[in-house]
Amino acid sequence: MGKRNLKDYFVISLKGVAMGAADVVPGVSGGTIAFISGIYEELIDSISKVNLATIKLWKKEGFAAMWKAVNGNFLLSLVIGIGLSIITLAKLIKHLLETQPILIWSFFFGLVLASIIYVAKQITRWNIGAIVLLITGALLAYFITTLTPQVTNASYPYIFLSGALAICAMILPGISGSFILLLLGMYKPVLDAIHDRNIGFLGVMMLGMVVGLLSFSRLLKWLFDHYENLTLAVLTGFIVGSLNKIWPWKEVLKTEMINGKLKVLDEISVLPSSYEGDPQLVYALLLAAIGFLSIIVLEKLALKKNN
Repeated sequence: MGKRNLKDYFVISLKGVAMGAADVVPGVSGGTIAFISGIYEELIDSISKVNLATIKLWKKEGFAAMWKAVNGNFLLSLVIGIGLSIITLAKLIKHLLETQPILIWSFFFGLVLASIIYVAKQITRWNIGAIVLLITGALLAYFITTLTPQVTNASYPYIFLSGALAICAMILPGISGSFILLLLGMYKPVLDAIHDRNIGFLGVMMLGMVVGLLSFSRLLKWLFDHYENLTLAVLTGFIVGSLNKIWPWKEVLKTEMINGKLKVLDEISVLPSSYEGDPQLVYALLLAAIGFLSIIVLEKLALKKNN
């Protein structure tokens, strides 16, 4: 990795903005955005280096040595982008999902569909094991998308576990951390805790996220180091299976009134011809094409930069 300048870190922050925007949506993974923007393995590697050894390095050689060891400039740039995105784009994305769901989901569907091709192309050797793991990953992700969200009164251990599972999902391409929180019945409680500034709740949640992130990143790094092709096959499968969640046309099966608003708890994917209402097919296909082509363009630009 060559020496980076201010422009490079600005671009990394923009990638963080895209990751944050994706993680706000219950169905799109920030990990997918990290993968297609070419920073996934560096992200996993950098996070995995945050451990006791780096703390000892801090004590022995100073903060600058520790910061360099964990790729601190990269992580800080990314966190700044993610944070800015969540603060500035969360309300806009939620508004669009409520007012123009078909069009927004169509864009994300095209984007994720193209990312499947991108990730699959990283697999250098196809064999029976890779194919089986791809199918297994796809079936597992699909099964997760069909689960019905729960409603729960959360205890602190449950909050901790929810944070750990959600952050693991957020760094996995294809599986949305927001959707995991939704399944666990924690999506609304988290939003309420943020709104009410519930420090105790948020503190336990953040602790779970830190533990989950540091533990899971080490596992992912080990898998990439020893079984890169098979790991990529599983991740490709995860993204394939997640397409069911972001399919634009849905039939609502179960709803519930929460704080005066009607919330969808269960739904199934249907064909545009079976959709009750205006399927907005032309605009949906156009936005899906824009999402698809945006990934192709990003890939071409990345190849051009590397060459």
